[in-house]
Amino acid sequence: MKSSMFAFATDLSGEGLDAVLENVQHRAGVEEITLAAAYHAGRDVFPHNPSGRVRYLEAGAAFFRPNAALYDGLLLKPRTSSLVDGDSEKLLRGDPLGELCEAAGRRGMKTNAWLVFLHNDRLGFEHPECATQNAFGDRYLTDLCPANPEVRAYCRALATDVARYGVSNIFAESLHYHGLGHGYHHERYFEDLGAVGTFLLGLCFCEHCLEAASRDGVDGETARRSVREELLLRFEREVDDEPDELTRERLEPFGGEELLGYLDSRTSTVTSLAGEVSAAAGEHAVLIFLDISGAEKGFATGKPEGGAAPGIGWRMGIDVTALAGACDAVEALGYAADPTRVGSDLAAYRTLIGDPSKLGLLLRPMPPDNRSAENLADKLSLARDLSLARADFYHYGFCRLNALDRVRRALSK
Repeated sequence: MKSSMFAFATDLSGEGLDAVLENVQHRAGVEEITLAAAYHAGRDVFPHNPSGRVRYLEAGAAFFRPNAALYDGLLLKPRTSSLVDGDSEKLLRGDPLGELCEAAGRRGMKTNAWLVFLHNDRLGFEHPECATQNAFGDRYLTDLCPANPEVRAYCRALATDVARYGVSNIFAESLHYHGLGHGYHHERYFEDLGAVGTFLLGLCFCEHCLEAASRDGVDGETARRSVREELLLRFEREVDDEPDELTRERLEPFGGEELLGYLDSRTSTVTSLAGEVSAAAGEHAVLIFLDISGAEKGFATGKPEGGAAPGIGWRMGIDVTALAGACDAVEALGYAADPTRVGSDLAAYRTLIGDPSKLGLLLRPMPPDNRSAENLADKLSLARDLSLARADFYHYGFCRLNALDRVRRALSK
């Protein structure tokens, strides 16, 4: 299996290119590095970054020098980080992705790009007409809509732009719809709308999604009205009949076949967008679709519950079988402490994606998922047994340096 370590440009600027690459290549024993070339805002703890142990990441920032010609005539364009041609961090010259490609190449290492496409907390504020829109007409300004033609053009251009750097792979995060939660800072939901209500409030009913549904023979306006009426009821009264885990079938009473058809149209939108972005990356880079279903279940605790991770992909318009055909590969997020749980999720992915060369696994070598090399080795063994193409590690800056020793020992078992 191939493997890489995910990292931020702030890791490179804080510790230096050579220090990071030395740690990844020799201490962790990993042959590739994956840089977040377009990312969202955040406040994170970095245990070993000398330039700041708690840092704020820039909103909707690009960590490379965009080719302006690729975005000529487009409404949406990348907004570069202060690390690009800036003077705030002297350890980089002004093009984090380009400098990393050069430095890694000198060591015989490959560089990958990690792109967050649609969860963009800058472009949505600048262009709210490109953001998703709920059944009441409210815009979610941190999420660009995958059905919007301007958004799709931006995604294609972004993939083309980054592929020209000669990266081996592009890990595509957030190339799908998002739910209500995890969109902005200090979100507050004091009244419980239930699993159904929370899901319905996150659905996009912008004009482009309605047009896409119409092309698919679905009356999206009827679905929108049904969703709006149900939400109004839930805003007025408490709900106590919620399922343990939301299923498509549980939604039928709230919108009938039109709502289920609307969900199918969303899936078609995501699949076609992924195919377009994969084509835009061209022959220079492999496009790997990051399926965040595993993170939806286990991100906070490392203890996912309910059915296998790919079973909730429909909520975000994710169909891993279709995406494995539209893209070069799909990567599962194995965010679980128990290797048995990771194994059951991988078995489900393997059933849905027949070709193991089109499936990868992303693991966290630190809490809450991992505290020993043996645990990590067990998970890697599961991936090898299924003949997965690759296993990657998230995230260099977030873990203690001794977690890199754990990675090396696990890889050698």
